Amino acid sequence: MRAAQVSKLDGPEAIEIVDIPEPEPLPGGVVIDVHAAGVAFPDVLMTRGLYQMKPEMPFVVGGEVAGVVREAPEGAHVKPGDRVCALTMLGNAMAEVTSTAAEMVFKLPDNISFQEGAGILFNDMTVHFCLRNRGRLAEGETVLVHGAAGGIGTSTLRMAAALGAGRVIAVVSTEAKAEIARAQGATDVVLTDGWLGSVKELTGDRGVDIVLDPVGGDRFTDSIRSLARGGRLLVVGFTGGDIPTVKVNRLLLKNVEVVGAGWGEWMLSHPGYLAEQWAEVGPLFEAGKIAPPQPVLFPLEQAAQAVASLENRAATGKVVVTLR
Repeated sequence: MRAAQVSKLDGPEAIEIVDIPEPEPLPGGVVIDVHAAGVAFPDVLMTRGLYQMKPEMPFVVGGEVAGVVREAPEGAHVKPGDRVCALTMLGNAMAEVTSTAAEMVFKLPDNISFQEGAGILFNDMTVHFCLRNRGRLAEGETVLVHGAAGGIGTSTLRMAAALGAGRVIAVVSTEAKAEIARAQGATDVVLTDGWLGSVKELTGDRGVDIVLDPVGGDRFTDSIRSLARGGRLLVVGFTGGDIPTVKVNRLLLKNVEVVGAGWGEWMLSHPGYLAEQWAEVGPLFEAGKIAPPQPVLFPLEQAAQAVASLENRAATGKVVVTLR
């Protein structure tokens, strides 16, 4: 089978398209003929050996797929021929065939394509975890998201209202990205230059209830300043490169919180949690209450460029690699 493989930790440019044997089915696992594979920021870090979990080399890139079940254990909730989306977690996604644990596989609603489905689980389940679990989003609250034209950002814009948000403010760096944010469901859009003043003006100086921040960097302190009383700043990642620090006395001023939101760690340490998430989110997709992602597509031959587009921050929205 064809696959996008990393054999040296030199970054996305080291990804090679190779012919390798199909994987042995995992015990009790599901074998999937892969139609599309999602790309996420951990893939960038893994190509440089910078992610906290490090697969043995060489490894196949990617952690999420959509495709058709080829084999499934007897009594499983999916069967051969089913359209599914699935997590493979540490690699093994950008290949024509993959095998993963049955509890990581979910039936894909008929109204969602393989290309869209490959972009759902990693980002959307992260956002669901952030807003539902760590952010404790209450009905009608205001959510602000940084990097709003990126994968996590557009996921937040698509999902927040369906999960109860009354207002969703997008922070973006350019007018072109502002248009993307509006199309994805932002209530309001502000540019990064002077964003804090704009947000204070929009909210009548009250501030926002939740900031979802996958960027980090030098806007972190202003994110704390942007919170309303009792607000929560959700730390999701550091695509901006720098890991910020916080002077905890700032938390006392308006009784605000800085909250770690590591979905992968929570999901892996809480068996059954992913299924609980899908039980809520899956029907919302099926009913059209959450729009699927509108991915930027790359063929398998351009897997290196697909992953690099996240590293150089050229990507807008979810990036997906197509295999069939």
